Amino acid sequence: MPVPAYVAALRAHVGHAPLWLSGVSAVVVDGDGRILLTRRADNGRWAVVSGILEPGEEPGPAAVREIREETGVEAELVRITSVDTAGPITYPNGDVASYLDVCFLARAVSGEARVADEENIEVAWFAPDALPADLTESSAPRIEKALRGEPEAWFSRRSPTGP
Repeated sequence: MPVPAYVAALRAHVGHAPLWLSGVSAVVVDGDGRILLTRRADNGRWAVVSGILEPGEEPGPAAVREIREETGVEAELVRITSVDTAGPITYPNGDVASYLDVCFLARAVSGEARVADEENIEVAWFAPDALPADLTESSAPRIEKALRGEPEAWFSRRSPTGP
């Protein structure tokens, strides 16, 4: 899985120590209501499109970029559906990271879904009631929140130490 150059530079200083990174994810739907998923090369599991923001990059354009880079699909963003955290995640090489994730609902507008990078080994459309059983832990709740149809984004309203 390619690592952004600035993260590689940080890793040169901190090794495998935990990093806190900003990320985006997207629940991409087509005209038939199917959801676009990628099978990740690093863990073999299905996931919504996601990625790390480059320094100074806005979340919206980053999500559109990640969709195009990973799947070859051009999409337009509909709305932010959730803001949450993921991790810590320990990658096969020993790197540890946690993420602040801004998730978007996106609508596919053109392009043929295909593996378009080395981060994924498969790309496919799924009906919402026929999602693969081996979704990443973060993908199922992101899909559920995105498909609720609520106008406001979900975010945790509870402190980790109490209400």
